[in-house]
Amino acid sequence: MVATLLHEIPLQGGDVTDGVVRVGETVRRPAGSFTPAVHSLLRHLEAAGFEGAPRVVGMDELGREILTYVPGTTGLNAMAASDRALAEVAVLLRELHDATAGFPLGTRGWQAGSNDDSAPEVVGHCDVTPDNVVFRDGSPRAFIDFDLARPTTRLFDVVTTLRHWAPIADPVDCPALLRGLDVGARLRLFCDAYGLGARDRRRLLDLARLRFHRSYDVMRARAATGGGWARMWAGGAGQRIRRAAAWLDSHEDSLRGHLV
Repeated sequence: MVATLLHEIPLQGGDVTDGVVRVGETVRRPAGSFTPAVHSLLRHLEAAGFEGAPRVVGMDELGREILTYVPGTTGLNAMAASDRALAEVAVLLRELHDATAGFPLGTRGWQAGSNDDSAPEVVGHCDVTPDNVVFRDGSPRAFIDFDLARPTTRLFDVVTTLRHWAPIADPVDCPALLRGLDVGARLRLFCDAYGLGARDRRRLLDLARLRFHRSYDVMRARAATGGGWARMWAGGAGQRIRRAAAWLDSHEDSLRGHLV
């Protein structure tokens, strides 16, 4: 155990996890049943030389996990909404996936969530939102908040990321900076930067639709447990998922044209 001796600074930005604070050059976060699996992953990423994730320090006397603080900025701004940032997020995601090679995919204890029907290939972050990407010197440098990480396919994690970054969403639910963008062109840009193959590109929109249906059910179940999930659901998360699925149905032909 590591004692807390310094002033705690609350950290904002996430939708679900309460009680995240900065203490010096560390971050203290409430632990869950999934924490041991996530720590095993983060230690593997450190050993693999992947620089884009926090390091595990240990646990404190309050039972919170201690991670290294990753300096930089998070959240959506003009820089993060740019095509350049989109391509660099794709590259960082590919590096994360490649770095999970050799990690035992049978590791248990992950937080449950929607997933692909295909066999797992990597451990995905599964929550690459603008709030969970740290920018420094104008470029995305690291992913944070690995609470939803789990074994999955590369394509599932790509789809989950594009949900927020393309974005695959009804414009009414998009931040102003992401409205009016050419979503099809951004899908192609991301896939090109990641190096996604033709077979996965053909399947991308079908998997996005499947993910919408499954994530709706998962979020509704999580909302019943209270806390941040309940707040998100009460704030219209379910309706946003439904609108995104309908928007995808309406625009599928034009989007698919960018993926061939």
